[in-house]
Amino acid sequence: MWIVRLALRRPFTIAVMALLILVLGTLSLTRMVVDIFPAIDIPVVAVVCSYPGLSAEDMERRVVLISERAYSTTVNGIERVESQSIPGVGVMKVYFQPGTEIGAAIAQIGAVSSTLLRLAPPGMQPPAIIQFNASNVPVAQLTASSRTLPEQQIFDYGLNFIRVRLFTIPGLSTPAPFGGKARQVSIDIDPQALAAKGLSPADVVAALQASNVIVPAGQARVGGTEYNVLLNSSPTSVAEFARIPLRVVAGAPVLLGDVARVADGYAVQTNIVRVNGKRATYLAILKHADASTLAVVDATREALPSIEAVAPQGLELKIDFDQSLFVRAAISGVVREAILASILVSLMIFVFLGSWRSMVIVSTSIPLAIFTAFLGLKFTDQTINIMTLGGLALAIGMLVDDATVAIENIHRNRALGKPLTVAILDGARQVAIPAIVATLSICIVFFPVVLLYGPAKYLFTPLALAVVFAMLASYVLSRTLVPLLARMLLPGEPVEGSAATPEHEAVRSALARLGAAFNRKRDEVWGRFQAVYGRALETVLAHRRFTLVTALVLVLSGAGLFGVVGTDFFPTVDAGLMKLHVRAPPGTRIEQTEQLVEAVEQQIRQVIPPEELETINDMIGVPTFYNLAFVPTDNIGEMDAEILIALKRHHRPTARYMRKLRATLPAGFLGSSFYFQPADIVTQVLNFGVSAPVDVQIEGADLRRSYETARRLRDAMRTVPGAVDVHIAQVLDYPALRIQVDRVRAAQLGLSQRDVANSMLISLSSSGLVAPSFFLNPLNNVNYSVAVQTPIVRVASVPSLLATPLSTATGGQLLDPGSAPTPAAQPEAPALTLGNVASVSPGASPGIVSHYTVQRILDVAAGVEGRDLGSVVGDIRGRIRALGPLPAGMRITVRGQGEVMTQSFRSLALGLILAIVLVYCLMVVLFQSWLDPFIIMAAVPGALVGILWMLALTGTTLNVESLMGSIMAVGIAVSNSILLVSFANDRRVETGVEARAAAREAGLTRLRPVLMTALAMVLGMIPMALGFGEGGEQNAPLGRAVIGGLAGATLATLLVVPVVYSLIRTKEPTSHLLDERFLAEERGEG
Repeated sequence: MWIVRLALRRPFTIAVMALLILVLGTLSLTRMVVDIFPAIDIPVVAVVCSYPGLSAEDMERRVVLISERAYSTTVNGIERVESQSIPGVGVMKVYFQPGTEIGAAIAQIGAVSSTLLRLAPPGMQPPAIIQFNASNVPVAQLTASSRTLPEQQIFDYGLNFIRVRLFTIPGLSTPAPFGGKARQVSIDIDPQALAAKGLSPADVVAALQASNVIVPAGQARVGGTEYNVLLNSSPTSVAEFARIPLRVVAGAPVLLGDVARVADGYAVQTNIVRVNGKRATYLAILKHADASTLAVVDATREALPSIEAVAPQGLELKIDFDQSLFVRAAISGVVREAILASILVSLMIFVFLGSWRSMVIVSTSIPLAIFTAFLGLKFTDQTINIMTLGGLALAIGMLVDDATVAIENIHRNRALGKPLTVAILDGARQVAIPAIVATLSICIVFFPVVLLYGPAKYLFTPLALAVVFAMLASYVLSRTLVPLLARMLLPGEPVEGSAATPEHEAVRSALARLGAAFNRKRDEVWGRFQAVYGRALETVLAHRRFTLVTALVLVLSGAGLFGVVGTDFFPTVDAGLMKLHVRAPPGTRIEQTEQLVEAVEQQIRQVIPPEELETINDMIGVPTFYNLAFVPTDNIGEMDAEILIALKRHHRPTARYMRKLRATLPAGFLGSSFYFQPADIVTQVLNFGVSAPVDVQIEGADLRRSYETARRLRDAMRTVPGAVDVHIAQVLDYPALRIQVDRVRAAQLGLSQRDVANSMLISLSSSGLVAPSFFLNPLNNVNYSVAVQTPIVRVASVPSLLATPLSTATGGQLLDPGSAPTPAAQPEAPALTLGNVASVSPGASPGIVSHYTVQRILDVAAGVEGRDLGSVVGDIRGRIRALGPLPAGMRITVRGQGEVMTQSFRSLALGLILAIVLVYCLMVVLFQSWLDPFIIMAAVPGALVGILWMLALTGTTLNVESLMGSIMAVGIAVSNSILLVSFANDRRVETGVEARAAAREAGLTRLRPVLMTALAMVLGMIPMALGFGEGGEQNAPLGRAVIGGLAGATLATLLVVPVVYSLIRTKEPTSHLLDERFLAEERGEG
């Protein structure tokens, strides 16, 4: 009460407080990051190792496995390690326990990785160590294309110039370009010419190392002048490389140009990007976890004109797959829902109270409470996203709860003939305890989010904070601003039930008379409704046991809807994006895969009409190894491709086109496989880099035996209704050529295994690893790799492979630049070739080897369509059990969204139980009774049944969003019941009536505030529950759960709670009896 008196006595203080809230709240809002989701700050470090030419199995056993074991024993706080080994690349993702200091973890991994280089294959470089985050998903693609420039020049400009400009944008990161050709100085050797000169690839590399060095010559002092001595120790143009001498034969030098073609060329292309059928490159625009999607994309757009101004002529830059459009639309949709909800709630208050002044008083508290919430969110480092805005939209109906109860009670006391100030003070006193208990109850029911972990914790903690901040602000405003505004605005308003004076009647305008007529009609309708409710209440109070049995039957029958509703982790969102993965037969070359993708594109354009198709972007093959740490991909070789399809706005349902493509593509392209992957930003964040919502992992050391089980499981999962795109992620039959070296024969010819391996590596994968060499282009000051290699066209058959020249032991040692001899006059000798010491046979090897916590795994992945995730996962578990006993050392685990969903539901269920216990204890403290909280809780089963019915009728699943709505509905059910039980207790103390009469009077008196609170929430949730607009599907389950829960809870509060009260509360309220007993003891009467 003191705070109400203070507000009435110090009106300027309250005015300044409101002004500060508006100013500080606005500043906080303008300075907060805007994004689709809160930052999901799960500590993960990606470690990427590269060694071109190394097989997937060798990468796994000789690099990745050693690293995983070392990390597990020397790096602190590791939760798990996941890895993938593909030819030439190993990607490890190290997940840490929450709270781990990520900087220290990166330092430890870096130190261990440097130590492990001594165990790695020779020439291997230190791995790339990158902090990874679930929120680091591509928010746009910056596409670079040209009709005149070659691919290597587009790639080069994107890598060395565009990226440098983009790095200045706060919160942005981008890896190397996707697609294109990596520019290099190509020294394409001619094996026949080498053999004719008695040379090997190793001889070429040795001569290159000796003639392309960066060694300072120092200074010379001649006379009185000091000179910097400049030595032409490295070529200054590409043409100079052709003039490097290799050997002197019969007095004539053999130059590099005699046995090789030197050109400003490109590395072997392993990644092709096509945009709308034309080759191009693109830079993935990623944002940091704490950055705004809107700010990053907008800043990128602003930077494009300055980049294009200095770009090579003919280069075209364009932003595609802009996720900020969806983010902006989703945020705008939530804001529109909140504004519409505020308008509906305000109109509802006017209808019930018939006073525009009261409507203004109550409505004023809405923006002030929301701005206070923004202030709290800013101080807790939260962002503006659909979760925080959804929480505020959810809270709008409740924000008027405290103010509505306060203003309604003021009207009721004024109708009793009390002066305005007395009515304000008495009204505030009468609802003081119910108001604080109701507010705290709603805040406490959000306690379950504390028990969440993983992505769910980061998603829903901001929503809970937004609601709690807004509710606490609403309570304070109802104790300060609302009484003050009531004292200022209500004196000019006629008191309900009083007759207007002749003077007042004369000056009333036509609008006022219309309002009075509306109020009379409203009062008439309300009187009839109140009479109907009174008769219904009399009926249930007269048949109390029958009422309770009926309520129990309804609750038990409603509980059966659990099996009908189904469960999901998060609502499905239609962002108009599709990502189709295409896999040709293993070993298919990238040129053939491109032809396949072109044919698939034509099929896609036949399915999707041109007026709905925006862009088709193809990414074929494997990108630069560094990119694999930033952008997860299922591409493991040149036979793989990802087709990203963007639809225009106002398109037909994306799922419809996905179903058509699933039905038509496999039949049209036999031998190839197709499946869809997450494409929109919402699903990518929730999947945390996993390519499917359902991921069944088969753990076992023997990949062949595990693969047989995986195939059986895949076939079984394809029979599960709702399971789509079922596939095995790994490829174990990648074509291989096994070279068997006769070690004895090689030794007789002066060759070692290292000599053979080095010669093969140089010939097939270039000299970049064993002897890196670089050329500084004086035109742009960029260093380019100088690669000695055999052109692909010259190794087109097994005989041409066997014709690869080999170096002798001396030649092999020439790979050490420190000991490389200078070319000298040597007699020409016949060259040794691979065919002299080895045989070649066809075979197969794994195209990818995956690990989970150091154990080999195979992934059987699946999507979900037309059915809830929980039911699909449940059936899949049944199929797993049907496989029977597994071989020794094999284990099957279901991961992905299904695992996260199960964990989140368990945490929320436990938290909800704990929240109910805490609310119960809070009410025990405030009511000083064990019975009153039990009576109040009688409304909770009604809320739960109403939720299930609403979800079932609207075809909505039980997901984390609807669970949060259920928690909110339970909190409101408790707060409304508190109003009724508290009033009944007060009436029993004041008048001494029996429990049944007190329950009846409480129901009739509190009918209007209970209905106003419920209708305020329902009207506030209707825009959200409809789910209109882009991203509207995300928060729709939350709104529907609240509406259904409030419908059931309101009926229970008005009909069941009075019955329970009249049966249980036979004695006077406990707090009153305790007070009387204490006073009697104090007076010595006890």
